[in-house]
Amino acid sequence: MQELLGLPPQASAHAADVDQLIVLVHWLMAILFVGWGAFFLYTLVRFRQSRNPKADHAGVKSHTSSYLEIAVAVIEAVLLIGIAIPAWATRVGDPPTDRPPTLVRVVAKQFEWHIHYPGADGMFGRTTNDLISPTNAIGLDRSDPLAVDDLYTINQLNLPVDTPVLVHLSTQDVIHSFGISSMRVKQDAIPGQEIPVWFEPT
Repeated sequence: MQELLGLPPQASAHAADVDQLIVLVHWLMAILFVGWGAFFLYTLVRFRQSRNPKADHAGVKSHTSSYLEIAVAVIEAVLLIGIAIPAWATRVGDPPTDRPPTLVRVVAKQFEWHIHYPGADGMFGRTTNDLISPTNAIGLDRSDPLAVDDLYTINQLNLPVDTPVLVHLSTQDVIHSFGISSMRVKQDAIPGQEIPVWFEPT
């Protein structure tokens, strides 16, 4: 099914769970399509003109269709509460605490992704808007002792495998969509916000 849907290779610890949810949703959509398609064909045959040459202004007297609509709404609510919400909570929850994550800052700016690594000390150097320039897009203060070993790249994100990664995502201008399809990561960068995104490359 994954090959049929054209899903990219899995490259993160949670990718298999995301793919399973995608496959489940497609199976449910297929069931709904077949069910409602059969109901549609039934109504075309059952209420065709040759069988009902004169319109009945009283309308449908049975409540079967209403019961079907209620049943579908209940099933969808169960799916939302029982599957979608727990799955979403698992994905957007706090990163694992048993292992320290690799920290990365990702700053979006006009078709560029500016990647800031904290270096060997694991701590980011100070950044300030006053220092932002064409050659220093993230405003890194190189005079800060914590910034001495910081690394900076453009449009190149290097991550260790089998280690949680915590990305601090932000943008300098408009909304940008940060996505790594093979790792099943997708998050919009919103102006004025720093959004944490975590995943574990494999």
